[in-house]
Amino acid sequence: MRLSVSGDRVDVGQHLRKYIDRHLYFALGRFGPAIDHVDVRVVDTNGPRGGVDKRCRIVVKLRAAGSTSIAIDDDDESLHAAIARATARVGRTVARTLDRKRGKRVYQRRRAIVEDGRELVEDVESGG
Repeated sequence: MRLSVSGDRVDVGQHLRKYIDRHLYFALGRFGPAIDHVDVRVVDTNGPRGGVDKRCRIVVKLRAAGSTSIAIDDDDESLHAAIARATARVGRTVARTLDRKRGKRVYQRRRAIVEDGRELVEDVESGG
């Protein structure tokens, strides 16, 4: 898995790069073989004026045959908060996308059965 980090009006120093690496490894580490590359871009849209203007955009390119790109954006006042939320979201999105591609997800639903005036509940498995 290749990783590129860039910044626009943000100094992407060693501390910020380590912070991004740590969060991405936690969110995407288990999917390493399925990911071709990850592109992280951090932007300060308003500059020194402040406000909810720090954006983190993460684009993940998967290796699968019908290669898919997943893009997640998140904005916050704090750049670290935007990065943490975006990496958590991209981890969930990659997991869901790979589950759908593999077709292994089994859904469980509950079915209520009324028998002799009593309601019984049973679990039913169905493929998705």
